[in-house]
Amino acid sequence: MLRSTVLRLAIGYAALFAISALVLAGYTYWATDSYLARQTDKTIVAVADAMLERFRNEGIAGLSRAIEARLAEEADEDEVIVLVDRDRRVVAGNLETVPAGATGPWFALELVREQRSSTARMLRLPLNTGHVLMVGRDVQVRLEVRKVVADTLLWSTGVTAAIAILLGLVARRILTRRLASISSVADRVVLGDLSPRVPLTGAGDEFDRLSGDINVMLDRLTELMDGVRQVSNAIAHDLRTPLTRLRGRLETALAAADSPARFRATAELALQELDQVVRIFDALLRIAEIEAGHRRAAFAPVDLAAIATDVVELYQPLAEQRGLVLEAALDKAEIVGDSALIAQALANLVDNAIKYTPAGGRIRVATVRRDGLAEIKVADSGPGIPVEEREKVTQRFYRVEHSRGSPGSGLGLSLVGSVAKLHGGHLALHDNSPGLRVVLALPAAG
Repeated sequence: MLRSTVLRLAIGYAALFAISALVLAGYTYWATDSYLARQTDKTIVAVADAMLERFRNEGIAGLSRAIEARLAEEADEDEVIVLVDRDRRVVAGNLETVPAGATGPWFALELVREQRSSTARMLRLPLNTGHVLMVGRDVQVRLEVRKVVADTLLWSTGVTAAIAILLGLVARRILTRRLASISSVADRVVLGDLSPRVPLTGAGDEFDRLSGDINVMLDRLTELMDGVRQVSNAIAHDLRTPLTRLRGRLETALAAADSPARFRATAELALQELDQVVRIFDALLRIAEIEAGHRRAAFAPVDLAAIATDVVELYQPLAEQRGLVLEAALDKAEIVGDSALIAQALANLVDNAIKYTPAGGRIRVATVRRDGLAEIKVADSGPGIPVEEREKVTQRFYRVEHSRGSPGSGLGLSLVGSVAKLHGGHLALHDNSPGLRVVLALPAAG
């Protein structure tokens, strides 16, 4: 239990509060007791001054009468006045005897009044006649009140500390209960089950926000694991065909070993199959590198219009060879990013458009800046992509049905999507009526 952070914090705050309360209570106690003591001393001094004035005017006889008259008239039972002679016999006052040993001006006198013990604070004033006048007040009630106040302060501090610890235990139990659901989900995730999610209470507090973040993390982890499984399955499926063809080519080459021409032709076809396998792995490694974010170090100001101009010029001859019109409408649109990756992504989009647009079709490349985004648009007049498959085509190795017979690995749009995510943008596919319009939207510079 002592390992609980919540409980340790509660104990720490309880100790801090108790110390603060003790310091405040001690100061309050000291200030109050000092004030009461000063008031008591002022009252004693005032009575003593009055008695001394009477002595100076009327002598011992007048002082004795004044003492008796004051004690007879005053209703203050706490007042103590006594006048003794040289032999310490009581001449006047409300004490029968005076103990010896009182030498200083101020002293405490133990009294027994009405069958109870009490303490009086006394002021001793020697007179020039050899008499001694002693004036004081019974302070037993003040002493008892001081003790009650001190005990109350100590008990209240202790009770406060105990309540703070108790509240810490309650808070620990509540927090443990809130964290139990997170621990349960974490245990199941450790065992390999990514389906559970942390329930939300709807309170919108820190635990709900933490639970939401954990759920988002688990969703992303599930997405990544599904992607790994999909990629593994796709690699196994898509590489099987070229590897099988490669094996067939090699067997044919062995069978044609006696014919150098046939052997050379078969070897060239085998090399083409190997090149296709290498291109697939190169694309996968490139996508993995992009998604890892390593290319952010190469970010710099990039003009999308300049990149689009270069890509259009590069693919213009291929488009003309296939009987296509490749045109550009380029407005200045700047971003901060990796120019090589942007160029490769745009090249993939233009290459796909040329590959799937029939002869006589039109392909349009445009760059525009709007609403804080710099957009690259590639629109064609080809067969397009069905709406239900537009989200799937950005997955690795996924290919729509009408494109399975054409060359390719199904990694082009996946790479474009990874480039978009790396730059904080997104890839969108729309209907071009006819054809497909692909929009690569990236945060504009500035």
